[in-house]
Amino acid sequence: MSPIGQSVEALVSWLENFGFIFTAVQKLIESVVGGLQWLLLLLPHFALIALVVVLTWRLAGSGVAVFVAAGLGLIVYMNLWLETIQTLALVLTAGFFALLIGIPLGIWAAKNDTVDKLIRPVLDFMQTMPSFVYLIPAVTFFSLGPVPGVVATVVFAMPPAVRLTNLGIRQVPTEVIEAAESFGSTPNQLLFKVQLPLALPTIMAGVNQSIMMSLSMVVIAAMIGAGGLGGEVLRGITQLEVGKGFEAGLAVVIIAIFLDRITQALVPVRGRHN
Repeated sequence: MSPIGQSVEALVSWLENFGFIFTAVQKLIESVVGGLQWLLLLLPHFALIALVVVLTWRLAGSGVAVFVAAGLGLIVYMNLWLETIQTLALVLTAGFFALLIGIPLGIWAAKNDTVDKLIRPVLDFMQTMPSFVYLIPAVTFFSLGPVPGVVATVVFAMPPAVRLTNLGIRQVPTEVIEAAESFGSTPNQLLFKVQLPLALPTIMAGVNQSIMMSLSMVVIAAMIGAGGLGGEVLRGITQLEVGKGFEAGLAVVIIAIFLDRITQALVPVRGRHN
């Protein structure tokens, strides 16, 4: 092993001294994932599907609502409802934490050029490092199960939120900022009442990409016990059950299209008609 690998191992060994922090993070993630699963399973599947279809119709239009109704009905028909709920809970949890960390970092980078220069190579590293590599420290610190899957997914899915938040704020026209400052806006008023609203479409594009990248990790996270639809795909691969793997993959596609259309519809587009 080269000195680089030895240094990484030494760093991981040193971080294990802060096990109480990792235990707290693990309990937090477990409570969020478990709470989401409990909430999504609280209603019968037909009631939850009806609720989701109505929400989709209100946000994205009747065409997407029909697709969601047919897609979720197909998932129930394939007996993959529980696995789908597990996957949704994992993806929504990872997406939530990725955005909770990524959006403030993007705002900070947009406000400070030094931070922008320092964080850019870190984001490049996070996006280009093979996603399988994230599983190693995640398992080391959090053992097996959904928690290391969520942690690895957060690291993998966070860069788009940081980059596009930074980009959106920096693209706000200078004359608009100058006009707001001339009317006596404080830095907080300038950020929350001018820059963030104008940057919202770009920020939401980052939200969309982060959620899609979270969903793309479900099969990889299943390798360390995350379960859900990724576990079914992995089982289909390892046991050469083509049909099982295809059904689980089809369910992932349905969920991906649903989440993509919903996140795109959260920002109103002028002139769009349902």
